[in-house]
Amino acid sequence: MNILTLLTPKDKTFYLNSDSSIRQVLEKFDYHKFTVVPLIDEEGRYLSTISEGDILRYIKNNCNFNLKYAENTKIVDIEIYRAYKALDINCSVKEIIELSLNQNFIPIVDDRGMYIGIIKRKDVISYFYMKYSKTNI
Repeated sequence: MNILTLLTPKDKTFYLNSDSSIRQVLEKFDYHKFTVVPLIDEEGRYLSTISEGDILRYIKNNCNFNLKYAENTKIVDIEIYRAYKALDINCSVKEIIELSLNQNFIPIVDDRGMYIGIIKRKDVISYFYMKYSKTNI
């Protein structure tokens, strides 16, 4: 199996740059309706993921929170509760399956750690369903 068949390329995914402000991130989460997204640095390297929950915990712990403050606070300053693990493009199918048990998507990076896209759990399940439903179901 070639994992590239499961890859959603970077240009078709929603991700955030580490220099984005909390306000920008809140607006993007609200518009796109995602709950967890990849976070990349200014050069395109995968850093982590950030979730709505991470932002809400940050707001809760900073009681003086306001939109002006949100414009000046970068998301890279927010503590990440549960970062999604990324896999290298040369990973095995076994690694993809194991990680997709615990993550809705798997960020994929190249040999330099550059973010190149995601593999969605839905696509992994669909692939194996289509492959095995013809012969085993």
